[in-house]
Amino acid sequence: MLRGFFKGVKDLIYPNFCLACKNKINPAKQEDLICAQCWQKLEKNLPPFCASCGRRLDKLSITKNICSSCLKSKFYFDRAFSPCAYTGTIKKLIHEFKYSGKDYLGEPLGRLMNEFIQDYRLPIGYLDFIIPVPLHKSRLREREFNQARLLSEKVAKEFNKKVLPDVLVRNRPTKTQTGLDFEERRKNVEKSFTVNDPGLIKGANLLLIDDVLTTGATSSEAAKVLKDSGAGVIFVMTLAS
Repeated sequence: MLRGFFKGVKDLIYPNFCLACKNKINPAKQEDLICAQCWQKLEKNLPPFCASCGRRLDKLSITKNICSSCLKSKFYFDRAFSPCAYTGTIKKLIHEFKYSGKDYLGEPLGRLMNEFIQDYRLPIGYLDFIIPVPLHKSRLREREFNQARLLSEKVAKEFNKKVLPDVLVRNRPTKTQTGLDFEERRKNVEKSFTVNDPGLIKGANLLLIDDVLTTGATSSEAAKVLKDSGAGVIFVMTLAS
């Protein structure tokens, strides 16, 4: 609440700037938070997609339908999707979203996910619930909001789905995954999730939402725990990968 109050005061005193490039936004477009030029600079994930992680396949991988990285990895989710490659403008925006308290970025970033689902006709109707990847309570106190939950709510509203924000719980803090390889990331998040009330998800097909998929270790561990608790198909969606 205080963050929203101070944002309102700031907006009265200072002109609005694009949260990616910091250039001033046309007053008629201030509600967008991001200028048109930066939207155009987003590096989109385009088909053909890897049938596992959802990244664009290179020429050598097209016939296999799976990228070289995923051939070496075992994931517990069934498939992942991301509208953007994790570079440039989207990387800056996600950083502002997560680490600078700009929870209001959930609106335009959630719109990116919704447009991707619509453009590629992802089987959202096949899924029963949306589950955000949780933060540990200490991290949640620090940030004051869970970015994955905000994104989940935007997708749920658009497609009339129910979010289950408290089913998946992060039961211990983990160190940052930055700089770790896949095996180190896997060990870092191993047994870091538990499920409350498994009966809610028994037999259910789920959309697991987070902000970024890098090696896939976090999403895979979360999917493992959900499947061990009786969940069916699990798709993962992130803003970028």
